[in-house]
Amino acid sequence: MNKRIENLIQRLKHESGLSLALSLGVFLFILFFQPFPMESLDLENSLVYLAGFGGIVFISIISVRTFLHEFMRGNDDRSDSIVFPSYLKGFLILLISTVAFEFYLRYVGSVRINFNISAKVFLICLAPPVIISIYDRMRELSQHNDALIVEKKLVQKQVQKYEEDYLNKSVEFISENLNENFSILIAEVAFIKSADNYVEIVYKDGDTFRRKLLRNTLKNIEQHIKQYSNFIRCHRICIVNLHFIEKLEKNSENHLVVIKGSGETLPVSRQYLLKLKETL
Repeated sequence: MNKRIENLIQRLKHESGLSLALSLGVFLFILFFQPFPMESLDLENSLVYLAGFGGIVFISIISVRTFLHEFMRGNDDRSDSIVFPSYLKGFLILLISTVAFEFYLRYVGSVRINFNISAKVFLICLAPPVIISIYDRMRELSQHNDALIVEKKLVQKQVQKYEEDYLNKSVEFISENLNENFSILIAEVAFIKSADNYVEIVYKDGDTFRRKLLRNTLKNIEQHIKQYSNFIRCHRICIVNLHFIEKLEKNSENHLVVIKGSGETLPVSRQYLLKLKETL
């Protein structure tokens, strides 16, 4: 029971702001446009009389969206849209406020109810549930967007952790002279170039770029490291680590990639240009 009372109080606090704003809007609309006869009332009495319309709207919204909602929900913790659909809430608010308006006009304002008056009542009472529906939809979209942002951050953290773990792995470059095999962290390899019967591995050691020659072919090296997605072929003589690409630029003749931290450039052939652009 205490939990239901707490839920009711929390919901009442949540709904009161919107309800007050809509009831004030209805009050001001009727005050300025005067859709109903008020010739027999003086200024002071007319303000009190018009405040009654705002009160009807406020009570209708609070009754449906707070008290009736919690009564229908009971101990059911399912989502609001399943327990009490939004369109049903809007219809009940429209129905209650329309009937209350006409009774108020007839028995308090002594206004004769006809089709013209009923049409005005209906249109005025239709505005609050429509605005509430838009408000609810915007709130749902905002909550969904917030949830997506949180999910995106979690995914980014997972990807970052994966990349850190991935880049901290070692790769062993095989030499035809088996005693010259070279093992290094993936994160430290900047690029690999073909040099006749050798390959030149350029890697970063602290703040310095160093070079290591191995007797092998670039084709064999490419097959050996193809499991690592951060290595990409940019030219028939070059394989580059994506994490070391500072930018892709074009001179008068061809495209080049600039290596981060060294300023050195590598050629990019047309054969690999599109794939490199997509990856970057």
